[in-house]
Amino acid sequence: MTFHSVLFEKNENRIISETLQEPDFFVNLNLDQIINAITDRKQEYNLKPFFYTALNSVETIKYRQEIMRDLENESLFNSIKSFAQKIKEMRRYADIVDKLNYKYHKEGWFLEAVEIYCEAINCLVNDLSLTELKSRGLLAFRDYMRNYAESINFTTLQMETNKLRTDLSTVKYCILIKGTCIKVRKYEEEIDYSIDVVQTFEKFKLGAVKDYKVKFSPRSGMNHVEAGILDLVAKLYPDIFLRLDNYCEKNSNYLDETTSIFDREIQFYVAYLEYISKFKREGLKFCYPQMFDENKEVYNYAGFDLALANKLITQSLPIVYNDFYLKDQERIFVVSGPNQGGKTTFARTFGQLHYLASIGCAVPGREAQLFLFDKLFTHFEKEENITNLNGKLQDDLIRIYDILKQATPNSIIIMNEIFTSTTLKDAILLGKRIMEKIVQLDLLCVCVTFIDELASFSDKTVSLVSTIVPERPEVRTYKIVRSRADGLSYAISIAKKHHVTYECLKERIK
Repeated sequence: MTFHSVLFEKNENRIISETLQEPDFFVNLNLDQIINAITDRKQEYNLKPFFYTALNSVETIKYRQEIMRDLENESLFNSIKSFAQKIKEMRRYADIVDKLNYKYHKEGWFLEAVEIYCEAINCLVNDLSLTELKSRGLLAFRDYMRNYAESINFTTLQMETNKLRTDLSTVKYCILIKGTCIKVRKYEEEIDYSIDVVQTFEKFKLGAVKDYKVKFSPRSGMNHVEAGILDLVAKLYPDIFLRLDNYCEKNSNYLDETTSIFDREIQFYVAYLEYISKFKREGLKFCYPQMFDENKEVYNYAGFDLALANKLITQSLPIVYNDFYLKDQERIFVVSGPNQGGKTTFARTFGQLHYLASIGCAVPGREAQLFLFDKLFTHFEKEENITNLNGKLQDDLIRIYDILKQATPNSIIIMNEIFTSTTLKDAILLGKRIMEKIVQLDLLCVCVTFIDELASFSDKTVSLVSTIVPERPEVRTYKIVRSRADGLSYAISIAKKHHVTYECLKERIK
């Protein structure tokens, strides 16, 4: 198998032009919070374009799932992180080279960069050879790396690097300083008197004293005097420094392009696995869903909103799971029930699960089967735009019209509280018209609404209701269950909880 990429099995499927703009639905589904949290610590890899691009092939999703499963091997995961750290160090050295002014100083750091690059390649090849891999991507990459490490180009680079390092270590010289005059000559086996000096003055030592020796950082810059000394040293050893000149010129493009691409792409998996590890430590489940692009029967057990869970963990608050499934001709969830009962969170969860699955990631939940959509649309309530003079209802209608115009039978639509700005009678009328179109398209949909009539609109709709503690209606369970819509919003219990009922307000006025 020929290796192209750890994100795309086939070269033609690679991203030709990376998506730099986050999808429109990200904010509504809080996916922007999730992706920002995943990529924040890895800015140097520019990973967001990978997370902004949904895949259109079930086979490519399986390809990524296999790699992510392999990387759940802690030993392999640490090997990849170690490789990445070395390459990161190499890039840092390369940046230093670009900022330095003196020739041999630059060439010295260039040699350091190549050395750590060779070490990174050799360590990774060794670690991969000791690991049992199952994914097609990493197996192909291991073969590629083995061949690369044995190639003439790499072995020659490594041999020349080692030889040059050894030869440079033989360079010895003396500096003779007299006033402002500095002379440099080769070391001529002069006697080292430093030990005799220490022994001579040892008898004058009264006890522990402050150490006045100055330690120079090996990574500090070089001043013009040091650079001048180094130039003179180079003249004393012209053969070695000429080889250093030729080495730097010859190997200026030493970094293998495929290895460089791998270093960036593999961070897609590393970043995601690092992010979900904190949820796993809390006992939350993640799974690799079965993906289909024709079968619209979907399910997920013990799923949760990843963005919300991230906040709840920080506050040490419990996380509520929910299950869902659509079978046979069922296509549309109509979610109703008490205010602040988790309906919107459920809708976001449905969208998050499908999107994360569509880029090959593990998703929250114990077990899942999801649909590979071609387009994902969201219609969430927005503030009225006073600049276009349309009014809120007209804005809502324009937005939903645009969505339905673009949607196909393979799309997913998530609607949250539509038509709240009009009368119930009009909302029912408009809601039914939209549902007719969605049913006709036969696409998957989640509709959070206060309009109970939509819950039983057709045999493709499934009524879900958020639940409360029966004895205490003001307490929400945030569990969403299949049930007939009952029209109870329990808004009065929320008002009682916050002491803003008519009686409470009247009492305060007194």
